[in-house]
Amino acid sequence: MESRTLLHLLVQQRRWTYDVFRRAYEKAAREVATTTGDPSIGTATVSEQSYRRWTAGKVRSLPNWPASTILEHMFGRPVGEILAPPANEVAAPLPCGRATDESEMRMTARNAADHAGEAAAQSLPDLTIDQVEDDVRTLARIYLHTAPAEAYRRGAELLHVSQAMLDRTQRVRQRERLYLQAGATAALMASASFDLGSLPTAVQLARTAALYGEVIDHGPLQAYAHGALAYLAYWDGRPADAVRLARSSRSFGGLGDTGALRLAVIAARAHAHVGDQEGAQRAMQDATRCDTGRRDDLHDDVGGEFGMPPARAAMSTATTYLLLRDADGAEETATRALELFDADGEQPTLRGKASIDLARARIAGGELDGAAEAAQPVLALGSEWSSLGLVQRVASLRADLTCSHLDAPVIRELGAACEDFTASRRAVLGASAPLALGR
Repeated sequence: MESRTLLHLLVQQRRWTYDVFRRAYEKAAREVATTTGDPSIGTATVSEQSYRRWTAGKVRSLPNWPASTILEHMFGRPVGEILAPPANEVAAPLPCGRATDESEMRMTARNAADHAGEAAAQSLPDLTIDQVEDDVRTLARIYLHTAPAEAYRRGAELLHVSQAMLDRTQRVRQRERLYLQAGATAALMASASFDLGSLPTAVQLARTAALYGEVIDHGPLQAYAHGALAYLAYWDGRPADAVRLARSSRSFGGLGDTGALRLAVIAARAHAHVGDQEGAQRAMQDATRCDTGRRDDLHDDVGGEFGMPPARAAMSTATTYLLLRDADGAEETATRALELFDADGEQPTLRGKASIDLARARIAGGELDGAAEAAQPVLALGSEWSSLGLVQRVASLRADLTCSHLDAPVIRELGAACEDFTASRRAVLGASAPLALGR
């Protein structure tokens, strides 16, 4: 049979099945991770669909990172050559002589049967995967009502379970389900890592989620992870990167209205951080148009931390208005967010962020007593509800009080309370210097 790509020829010569190729690919990924010092590469794998595309010559462009690097490591050739039709390569010749005898045929048939039986045994009861999906869905939905440290702990357990199950099944459908759960769990752990003040860990986990999404071509998971990388970029003081990532996150397919709204809200904040008022306003307008009735299986069907209910969208938009120095817009939107949070039930950290934004808007408008009233419930929160986003907002409020040059008892008391809050929480979070940003 004529080889359609050099890769097709190479795997024919080695008599590799998809399963053998996948194991070699995963081994190469771990080797590349060790060589480059990038542990996120070590989790890379290849779906059977991608393998069939690569060997069939149906690739229109080079694979996304890190697939190209891994393939080059496996075969010692440029990836463009690996996925192109073979040039002067000659397949290993079959032995000369008479046709294969019957004993050899029986041996080949037995080997094939053994391999098929082994593959059939490498599967899981679907009910066990159903349970993992239920557990991930539950964690996503209780995330906003769970202390960040506890959410991270639960996520780590679920990620371990998903990865262990992946090692126990070779059924493509089951592996796709488990890759999705592993990716969703990594995304939740990225959120928890951010809330706990560890930006490097959050970035690594968000990238892991994106890679899991790439393995199974799951657009909503990839979009969510790239959106997370966008807001982590502006928290890390890289607002230009945040704009770029926010733009690229909207290129993935399969998004419903909730996913599109989330990305528009993140994009608005990213544009505001670089002082692009027009871009921020355009993104906020985009957010109001996410009403087509489309849904996806992550942002809508799972929801929770993956969702973007009106209260959360309003909270984030209030911060965007503050960045644009629109105190009236910030006060109006933060007030609406708090009203919606009150209707939805207690969500301590999100409600706290909206309250501090309201206090900052009131300081800008000279409403000192109103600012203290808005901030007081937040400053009384227990330390278990602290998150980096909330602590940095309180630090920004303290900076606003200093810059206002107002001298009144209420200002001095509020400033001292903000200092006590941030000092005690930073000792727990290990957070960096304040950045006038918000999540």
